[in-house]
Amino acid sequence: MLPDANFIEVFMNMPLQLCEARDPKGLYKLARSGKIKGFTGIDDPYEPPLNCEIEIKQENGVCPTPTAMAGQVVSYLENKGFLRS
Repeated sequence: MLPDANFIEVFMNMPLQLCEARDPKGLYKLARSGKIKGFTGIDDPYEPPLNCEIEIKQENGVCPTPTAMAGQVVSYLENKGFLRS
């Protein structure tokens, strides 16, 4: 629905274990117990993006802070002219 130049894909490249540990709704636990079917990464395949514009990932096994992750996105947007500082 957006022109390609206006679509920015952000890939949150985090380990499945971290996602499960931070799941406030318990959806991963429900999926692992079979109560939710077709859950991506559990009983449905996960396919990481091939050409994301921004990849946010752990550094030396440590997850960046929310402020650092947001800063990465904002920096990209500023550098590409979407935001003006």
